[in-house]
Amino acid sequence: MRKERIILKVCLSVGLMVAAYSCIEPEPLTEDSYNEWLSGGSQTIFDNGAGAFSTIFPTLITARESVHEIGDIAFEQTFVTVPSPVNPGLGPIFNNVSCTSCHINDGRGKPPVGNEQITSLLVRLSIPGTDPHGGPNPVPGFGGQLQQRTVFGSVAEAQVKITYQEQSHQFADGTTYNLRTPAYTLENPYIPLPADVMYSPRIAPPVFGLGLLEGVAESDILAHADPDDRDDDGISGRPNYAWNVVEGKKTLGRFGWKAANPSILQQSAAAYNEDIGITSFIFSNESSHNQSQYDGFDDEYEVSDSILSSVAFYIRTLAVPGRRNADNAIVLAGKQLFTEAKCAACHVPRLQTSTNVAFPEISNQIIFPYTDMLVHDMGDGLADNRPDFDADGKEWRTSPLWGIGLTKIVNGHQNFLHDGRARTLTEAIMWHDGEAAQSKEFVRNLSTADRDALIKFLESL
Repeated sequence: MRKERIILKVCLSVGLMVAAYSCIEPEPLTEDSYNEWLSGGSQTIFDNGAGAFSTIFPTLITARESVHEIGDIAFEQTFVTVPSPVNPGLGPIFNNVSCTSCHINDGRGKPPVGNEQITSLLVRLSIPGTDPHGGPNPVPGFGGQLQQRTVFGSVAEAQVKITYQEQSHQFADGTTYNLRTPAYTLENPYIPLPADVMYSPRIAPPVFGLGLLEGVAESDILAHADPDDRDDDGISGRPNYAWNVVEGKKTLGRFGWKAANPSILQQSAAAYNEDIGITSFIFSNESSHNQSQYDGFDDEYEVSDSILSSVAFYIRTLAVPGRRNADNAIVLAGKQLFTEAKCAACHVPRLQTSTNVAFPEISNQIIFPYTDMLVHDMGDGLADNRPDFDADGKEWRTSPLWGIGLTKIVNGHQNFLHDGRARTLTEAIMWHDGEAAQSKEFVRNLSTADRDALIKFLESL
């Protein structure tokens, strides 16, 4: 009860502030107030340590800080089984027990190594066709996501086995590099899987800076789309429109590996539901719904509206780490090569958020996320062959690059791409194909010194 009273007090305070701000239209900062050191505009922080992805917006006003802190606490809470008086409701089938167990330090997940348990990689499932809203068609008895962990008395849907095949390749100068192709086997399913099941393994993406990306106007995102490749540059990014549960219609997808989530709130609710087995006002059915082990109870929501909103606000107000060494000569040379390789055609360096009188902290910000937020054909090698709303089986959203150079410091690894198969930034580049085939070939033909400069630039982001 005490926590709920605090949340109510905070929400009332925020409501009063929104009313006050609505009388004042935020003014955009002048052009010379911005530079590429400030990746997140005024919401940039300069922290090169393990907490680089976990810092609150520096300009957030005091009452909003309280909401962020409540969301931060909830993000870290471990769920357990009923009838615990604290955080009950886990499962009965699930992937992990808390948000932070996948998004460690608010950063990037990775596939397991050796005999490690899968902790920050999940597998989406579907069969051919679509659901009533045009999304992936859930697998009977399994739903849309595989849950490989259970509470006592339930049965895991299946276990995931990952093996890799290494292939050796060469750059034009004779330098060799290896790429590893993952193969996934779903073992010991609790009931037989359909022969035509499609699956898509995905690691947990970083969650910082998402509030700024949510603040970019749809029209600005669509301005970068070229689905018919009318300019004949081989790049034809397009938007993915996904079902918005709150609005009851398809709206622009912004988040997730295929841009299949329209808002931070919905993405948070979906993660609670599918990853942990926690219901909310957005997703009120257990993830085990329509399975033989569904308990059939019409329970109350296991995460309250206020806590869910606070978690979404916490994610929405995580700051972006600033650039390092942006004026270094080698980094600048790498930046030029990044442009010459046409990487910037998809990883668009600069975007601007729209005016938002209710949320001035994200209003009129020039940011440098290095994404167009569109989906692109990345070729057969990276294809999961599983459609997700308007995105087909070869298309993936352009991942933001801001903060990517801090991945090893924050998360202790350098696993990149949607399933973490790339073990270095160089490997990630050389996996690109499809619309990025020309860019990959450009990099393949670079000298060792130029490739090193390109990587130094990426590490500065």
